[in-house]
Amino acid sequence: MKIGAMIESFRLDFKEAAAAAKKIGADGVQVYASGIVHADMSDAEIANVRAILAGEGLAVSALCGDFGCKMFYRPETCRDLIEREKRVMLVAQKLGTNIVTTHIGVVPDDENCEQYESMHRVCKELADFADSVGGRFAVETGPEKAAVLKKFLDSLSSRGVSVNLDPANLVMCAGDDPVKAVGILKDYIVHTHAKDGIQNYYVDTRRLYAAEYYGLEPASWDSIREVPLGEGGVDWPAYIAALKSIGYDGYLTIERECGDDPSADIRAAASFLKKLL
Repeated sequence: MKIGAMIESFRLDFKEAAAAAKKIGADGVQVYASGIVHADMSDAEIANVRAILAGEGLAVSALCGDFGCKMFYRPETCRDLIEREKRVMLVAQKLGTNIVTTHIGVVPDDENCEQYESMHRVCKELADFADSVGGRFAVETGPEKAAVLKKFLDSLSSRGVSVNLDPANLVMCAGDDPVKAVGILKDYIVHTHAKDGIQNYYVDTRRLYAAEYYGLEPASWDSIREVPLGEGGVDWPAYIAALKSIGYDGYLTIERECGDDPSADIRAAASFLKKLL
């Protein structure tokens, strides 16, 4: 397996962040498609990003095309975002990866509701587009349990859909076991995040990710807490062993969304992962 880092987690400009990723021994970086990387990049802009990363010996593990979950619940008002997601898939390939990750909201348990129908329709369209261009539309885990997500992905019947497995999200939000999730989602996993966390108390994840689309009161995010790798609810030795058991040889991409010194936390996370690998 390779070690990656979410380049925005360093909270530095792109060039400085690439250098910081190299210093921790990363093999690649994941990049949000909402800054220096975006859906409408010119060839010159793409060449510039590639040159910066090549100068540090880094590859792109994946792009993050996360434009909010509204497009999955109210697609009739978000055609521009759906088309942007498709353009991000094309940009990703020019940057050397075929993986674009995103959150889609919360897959409902009830398949006979408007939220499920709209999510299914948009995900099917994006998954089929990804397949048509040799890409992978990777849904990030966390808002729902792995078994619910697998059933939804199976129903899309598309080779273009896949999973970005975030073990911390499963622990913090869904209260699920990331080790078991690997076995459940093994046919879909193409990218993973290396992140850890704790669920302070249970909250209906629809109230965190998509309250307005389910007619619910929003909940406070203090129900979850992200912590440095090894300090949360992810059983890292068992999780790494599970990934190895399914033949996963992709990226463990470090993501640090909080903390006073993210660069130090990312460096410590890389060291932690290297010992396990």
